[in-house]
Amino acid sequence: MAEAGRADDDPNLVDQELRDMDEDHLWEMVEGHRYRIVRGVCPSRLTPYLRQAKVFGQLDEEEVLHNPQFTNSAMRVGHMLDLLKSRGKNGALAFLESLKLHNPDIYVLITGLEPSIDHNHFSDLIESSQLTECLAKAVSSLQEELSQEKRQKVSLFHHCCKLKENTAQLEARAESLQGIEAECNRMKRELSAHFHEALKLKDELYGLSLRYSSALQEKDLAITRCQSLQEELYLVKQELQRAQVSLYCDRERSLRTGEGLQSQADELLVLREENERLKTLVELKNFSMVQKDILEQDLDDALEGKQELLNRIHSLREQAVFAENQRKQCWEEKEQTLIKCQRMKVDCEIYKEKISALQAQLADLQKERDQAYSARDTAQLEISQSLLEKDSLRRKVFELTDEICELRKQQVQANELATSKSREPCPKRKQRLVRMHAIGPREDSQDSLLSMSESWSDLSQKSSQELFESFRSCSPIPPCKHSLQRRALQESSFSRSSSQEFLEEDFSLPSEEKLEDPLFMNEEGQEEGSLMCLHMDPCISESVPMRRRLAQRFPSRITTIAFQANALLEQISIIGGNQTGIFIHQVTPGSAADEMSLSPGHQIVLVDHGIMEPGSKAVLEDATMEEALWVLQRVNGFCCLSVKPNMEGYKKLLSDLNSKLVTSGDSFYVRSNLCLEAQAIGELPVACHDILHVTDTTCQGKTRWNACQVDPYTMKDMKAGTIPNYCQAQHHLITLIQGMAQKSMISRKNSGVQTKLVRIVSTDKNNINPLWSSMDRSLSDFSKTNENCHVSLHSRTCVSLMPYTLVRPCRPGRPRPILLVPSLLGKILAEKLCLSKGFEKCAAETQNAQSTDALPGNKLTSSSSCIPREALEKLMQKNLHGWLDLGLESMQGLLAMEIYPIIILVIITEKNGKKFRKALQHLGATEEQLLDSTRREETQLETVPCLYGVITPDAWNDLDGLASCVRAAIADEQKKVVWVEQVSH
Repeated sequence: MAEAGRADDDPNLVDQELRDMDEDHLWEMVEGHRYRIVRGVCPSRLTPYLRQAKVFGQLDEEEVLHNPQFTNSAMRVGHMLDLLKSRGKNGALAFLESLKLHNPDIYVLITGLEPSIDHNHFSDLIESSQLTECLAKAVSSLQEELSQEKRQKVSLFHHCCKLKENTAQLEARAESLQGIEAECNRMKRELSAHFHEALKLKDELYGLSLRYSSALQEKDLAITRCQSLQEELYLVKQELQRAQVSLYCDRERSLRTGEGLQSQADELLVLREENERLKTLVELKNFSMVQKDILEQDLDDALEGKQELLNRIHSLREQAVFAENQRKQCWEEKEQTLIKCQRMKVDCEIYKEKISALQAQLADLQKERDQAYSARDTAQLEISQSLLEKDSLRRKVFELTDEICELRKQQVQANELATSKSREPCPKRKQRLVRMHAIGPREDSQDSLLSMSESWSDLSQKSSQELFESFRSCSPIPPCKHSLQRRALQESSFSRSSSQEFLEEDFSLPSEEKLEDPLFMNEEGQEEGSLMCLHMDPCISESVPMRRRLAQRFPSRITTIAFQANALLEQISIIGGNQTGIFIHQVTPGSAADEMSLSPGHQIVLVDHGIMEPGSKAVLEDATMEEALWVLQRVNGFCCLSVKPNMEGYKKLLSDLNSKLVTSGDSFYVRSNLCLEAQAIGELPVACHDILHVTDTTCQGKTRWNACQVDPYTMKDMKAGTIPNYCQAQHHLITLIQGMAQKSMISRKNSGVQTKLVRIVSTDKNNINPLWSSMDRSLSDFSKTNENCHVSLHSRTCVSLMPYTLVRPCRPGRPRPILLVPSLLGKILAEKLCLSKGFEKCAAETQNAQSTDALPGNKLTSSSSCIPREALEKLMQKNLHGWLDLGLESMQGLLAMEIYPIIILVIITEKNGKKFRKALQHLGATEEQLLDSTRREETQLETVPCLYGVITPDAWNDLDGLASCVRAAIADEQKKVVWVEQVSH
């Protein structure tokens, strides 16, 4: 007791006692009274002290007090306790000290100690200025509470007055209710008297119902008796009928027996007479031998005739049986024939209906064909009329430009005479559009567009003769084949000079330029687009007749239009993406794009907005919406825009957008190379190596992407949200790497595995689109272009940090080979796993320098270890997993042959590495070598272009457990979709 008293008197001892306690013990004390704390503590009183004690930040206080998810005080206090628990022991001590100040009763309940404040300790914890501020806030809060209590007192006083008035009204109402109560009692007495009378009537009704029920029972008995008598009568009638029938049968039998007896008596008399006759013949002595022979002969003849008759009867019976069988067979065939006939009739009716339906459809198709023909004719007529109008307008423009030239010449001459200066050249007028001849059908739009844009700078320097050839034909209606041949024979020299030079000089690239341009590496020898636009010197129009080439429009061909596109995105708006293509959605009326007849539904294929700049050309066929907006945003001046009509794709995209099936035309899969936490509502938390399906690249003001997590087994979209776009994610990745570099390297603990935050990936600068890999010029420009952090499509200087990697799915139908990392552990587990079903070791062979049908493995001194492709194919055909004794450097060769191995990484630490000591001794290796191999090959896994499975140290205890874990991991990986990195579009 004395010690307790001293503890109560000395607050330092109390604080020291609490500080000496373990963190778990302190939080057990707090959690033991969590219900009382949640019910009795006001969080707004405690948070100022907790903030001054530096266990709470301003954001934590804002989250506890004003988070809309916490609808009451109990939820706020609970969340405050959870946050303090994450602060550890300091959070518990600060919470108890705040209770000591504001809720001493709860402090006593938790600790069992009297609350006492050590001012020296309090002053050490908080500075004087901060303490003054805290006390001022506490006093102001108490004053506010006092004012609230006064207001509550006044409101309660008014409420009491109202209650008194209500009491007086209720008393007056009670007096009136007493009279009503007396009347109610009288009515109750009358009701009881009527109730007794009703009971008597109920008793009488009950007796009557009993008598009625007994009468019904008697009636039922009489009915059942009557039914039994009717059944007996029916049985008697049946017996009588049987007796009559048996009597009739006896009479018939007696009649038959009488007739039989009479016939038997006649036969007996005949036999007796025959017997007497034979006796007389025997008695005759003079019976001759001749008569005897005759009788014997007659007997033999009779026997033979009898035998013949028996044979004939037997044959007739067999014929009758055969005829009966034939009759049955014919009957069955008849039935089958009738069934077949019926079926044929039904089929005939069905075919008739089908033929009639087809004829109706054919008639509809003929009508539609006729309508299409008429629509085509009208469209061609309209096109020809519009072309004629355009040609007439061009003539007017030529005349006006000639007049302008003459006026300018006169003005120049007047100026020369007036000022006696040198003569100035005729200024050039505004460039004009000229319709050109369609060179050929479009086979590859990318090659044709690139060659057209390459040769655009040459087209602006053509001579007057070539411009004269561009106006070869004046007729807007395309001529027929015979007219073209006739004109080719008549004007062969002109045709050769115009068409051949146009093809060879204007629309062709030298072979060396094609080889140097990476965009021509896979497509060569394709023809150019259908229409182009040319510059023309207005001074040449004096001697050039207005002639133009044949203009033929085809939906599948590409039209290249050159015009002055100042702020192109203000003239047009676009929709689409890499999956659907980029379409023009709206055109500003009166703009230059509107004057060039650009309309919704045109797909933009190529943009070239700087003839003399090498990096001003971009193909948008497979570009995302983000890339297309960035490219078109840079267009501010003269440009070449290559478009093609694609109304079907445009209408399908609009219908999908209106029905909310898609949010844009983008759709591609990426692999995340870093961890991203959800900072706000709607953001998608991403872990390293997650596969994401990006469906929109212009979400939330062009700075974020809309993406979904992908099911690893079915490729279905799961949780959706937003992620940073490529540039912002790259900036976040650089920040993470800088933070990791500033921290000291901490060795991996034996009990667990560290979560992977960053995956460093090097880019191939020649094959990857730099928009996916770097920022233009340098990373210092990121702060200047934070909102539009995009890059040049032809940049060649890029940083090898990729937050996302473009991947494609693959589903191998056969068992995949196995690569175990580290390879030293794979040698240990190979024998154990290959003894079970489903696995077989694929033996390595030596590879010569000329061998090409093999996969390179670990290099030896004179030759390299490899696995023949035939051996892997045989194992996969046998439905077996091939165990590869190769290194990770063989992955590129395996993927090039479209063989996708399963990679399993087993995390080895110093603790579980001791379990392989005996197995390592058999291989002549040590534990240090195993750990070094694990670290080295884990680093090599960063360069592997596909995902891999991981087995943590806490998942197994011995070699058998590890083998079962590896087997389960292989089965799980075989079910998953294989994601392989690919070169971005």
